[in-house]
Amino acid sequence: MGALIVNLGYFVAAIVFIYALKSMSHPSTARKGIHCAGIAMILAVVITLFHPDIVHKSYFTNIILIVIAIAIGFFIAKRSALKVEMTDMPQMIAIYNGVGGGAAAIIGAIALLQVGSPDTAYNSRVLLLAALGGFIGAVSFTGSVVAWAKLDGRMKSTIRFKNRNLVNLFIFLFSLLLAILLAAESEPHYFMLFMFFALTLALGALIAIPIGGADMPVIISLFNALTGIAVAFEGIALDNGGLIIAGTVVGAAGTLLTLLMAKAMNRSINNVLFSNFGEENSESTEVEGSMTETDAANAAMTMAYADRVIIVPGYGLAAAQAQHKVAELVKILETRGVDVRFAIHPVAGRMPGHMNVLLAESGIPYESIFDLDEINGEFKDTDAVLVIGANDVVNPVARIDKSSPIYGMPILNADQAKQVFVIKRGQGAGFSGIENHLFYLDNTDMVYGDAQKVVNEMITTLKSL
Repeated sequence: MGALIVNLGYFVAAIVFIYALKSMSHPSTARKGIHCAGIAMILAVVITLFHPDIVHKSYFTNIILIVIAIAIGFFIAKRSALKVEMTDMPQMIAIYNGVGGGAAAIIGAIALLQVGSPDTAYNSRVLLLAALGGFIGAVSFTGSVVAWAKLDGRMKSTIRFKNRNLVNLFIFLFSLLLAILLAAESEPHYFMLFMFFALTLALGALIAIPIGGADMPVIISLFNALTGIAVAFEGIALDNGGLIIAGTVVGAAGTLLTLLMAKAMNRSINNVLFSNFGEENSESTEVEGSMTETDAANAAMTMAYADRVIIVPGYGLAAAQAQHKVAELVKILETRGVDVRFAIHPVAGRMPGHMNVLLAESGIPYESIFDLDEINGEFKDTDAVLVIGANDVVNPVARIDKSSPIYGMPILNADQAKQVFVIKRGQGAGFSGIENHLFYLDNTDMVYGDAQKVVNEMITTLKSL
């Protein structure tokens, strides 16, 4: 009866998790979704306290350990969540995802260490699932840590070496063989276990280290999916319905998001993982023309007398924390009768939804924010486009130059507008290392400087008109 009640509780928690995930699909209900997910997690933790394996085996000790773990996790999570800037949210999510993968790896290691124990009844099939969960979790852990280091600026460059794909394949196959051997052992084999996790941890890092910066959104989603799969495997091994359901939901959501991100870049997962995309100097064609510079006042006056303006935000907006100034700029333009809209590319910023969160934080109405498919046809009828810190997502070579590494990637058609203003710190290439040909077009003017400072100058100009 106890197991039935626990599984029923996990089922209720899973329903709330799914409802929360559905709520997060739209900005207007995302906050409610986050709250529901927190409630579901609390419910799952409370239910776990009554799990038969905990109740019947050193219950008091288990409760003490669980409470200590929750207290440590709560302290770290609250402290980091209160301190993190919105611009640093992608790397925070990456490291939190890595923690989930690391937890799955530890669960697998503990299960494999209990082989032959009279208190356990693990068979080889269960142990194999535990080993596979540990395998995937370890890969996700170190891969996510590398992704965090790159996003946080702690790892500046990609590292590629000859025959790296063959090396990774060998480590993968050898680790898989060790997983099978560990599952077949009748007692713990400590050296083999050490080798298994050393190799899987190394594999995660080796997969992520060569990945170029432009592919980070896809990689974060991929490791998120791997963490979910690892947790589901461990749930099956431990006969824990909560882990099975939660891991399956996370794995499915992460997989779908990974595929959507890859599609948005016109890339395959194989190409992301095994190609050299994002490597510096990957540009194969020369840029024609020259950049034309203007100032913030001229750009502001052009937008003030326009009928329609589209703003394209990118990571530069987040880095400068200019979202609130942009919201003020929009209000002034709208009071002058200008139709202002925002165009969001699926991979704008450092992770999916990054720009949407920033704009929502500054109070931009949801109905003013449009995805690529919704707004792309409107650029040709737009008087002025303001690009703030975006680069690769508005690069027209993706549409016209078959020799470009990003050819075929869906982009925002900013170049089709009558006038384009680009706010950019300097003349460097984008996150992918590819020069943006938009900057050299006759209808594009560059406004150099910090995004917040430039937008503030635009606001000052508009107020003086």
